[in-house]
Amino acid sequence: MYEYERDGAAIYRQSFATIRAEADLHGLPDDVGRVVVRMIHACGQVDLVDDVAHSPGVVARAREALDAGAPVLCDAQMVAAGVTRRRLPEGNDVVCTLDDPRVPGLAADLATTRTAAALELWRDRLDGAVVAIGNAPTALFHLLEMVAAGAPRPAAVLGIPVGFIGAAESKEALAASDLEFLVVRGRRGGSAITAAAVNAIASDVE
Repeated sequence: MYEYERDGAAIYRQSFATIRAEADLHGLPDDVGRVVVRMIHACGQVDLVDDVAHSPGVVARAREALDAGAPVLCDAQMVAAGVTRRRLPEGNDVVCTLDDPRVPGLAADLATTRTAAALELWRDRLDGAVVAIGNAPTALFHLLEMVAAGAPRPAAVLGIPVGFIGAAESKEALAASDLEFLVVRGRRGGSAITAAAVNAIASDVE
């Protein structure tokens, strides 16, 4: 037999106490700090806080959008699967259009990835939505191109794609835009961290 903590509630409490003891959250507003704690919990890396950048109102705007019934638009099924539906305040729709049969044709027409092309199917739901991009830098770039070309503006963009090609650059582009944003600068990111951010905003508690 191994000696290990078996009480789920105790594991939960100790995990968040450890994060707060080891991560330097002092430079973050309280609402962003609560979200970052959840993001750290999803990846196990307390230094993640060093790479977080955000617009001043991103958490408040995203929460207001969810309270108003806005959908959560996700670039990948893994992000959508990680969103805890019972945390959503208004039974909000969680949408990923990547598997829509129209996407391969759109990708060919646009000469881009399927993940980026799938965002074209968001147009009628993009206005005031919460966007969660945790996989594809091309999707984040395409979102910015769509908005620049006059597409409806989301309430907030959690732009946290992971990768070695374009991930850091896409997040810098988002941070330089006039959209409400939350990013993890550099190569780090991914579906788990992005879904954790959505869940933290939706629950409005640690």
